[in-house]
Amino acid sequence: MKNYYFFFLLVTFFISCSRNDNEISKKETKAKETESLVEIKDHLFTEYYPGKKQKKFQGEQDNDGQRHGKWTFYSEQGLELSTTHYEHGIKHGASVVKYPNGQIHYLGEYVNDKQVGIWKTYNQKGELEQEKKF
Repeated sequence: MKNYYFFFLLVTFFISCSRNDNEISKKETKAKETESLVEIKDHLFTEYYPGKKQKKFQGEQDNDGQRHGKWTFYSEQGLELSTTHYEHGIKHGASVVKYPNGQIHYLGEYVNDKQVGIWKTYNQKGELEQEKKF
């Protein structure tokens, strides 16, 4: 009899714990759903990291919502990590990608979504490691 009573208490305990976990999970999901991490104002698209304290992406859009103009990607600390130019959703123009320490990792240019010209790659100290012609 004691074994049945103990088993009943154990099952009841686990059920109540799982209900609390589900309720907490539902509340967290609802909070995340209400936190909009994307803002579009006057054709300027901005995406934020969770908590909305820091920008993640920012760039201009055309009337169809395509990337158009300069787009920048930021680290969670607010450092600019990359910049690429677009024309109506297609990479077209200069592109620069940086290391988290701020040094340029690589840079080059796109025309109609294809790499063109000389692309340069650098190490984390800022020393040129490679040049490649497209």
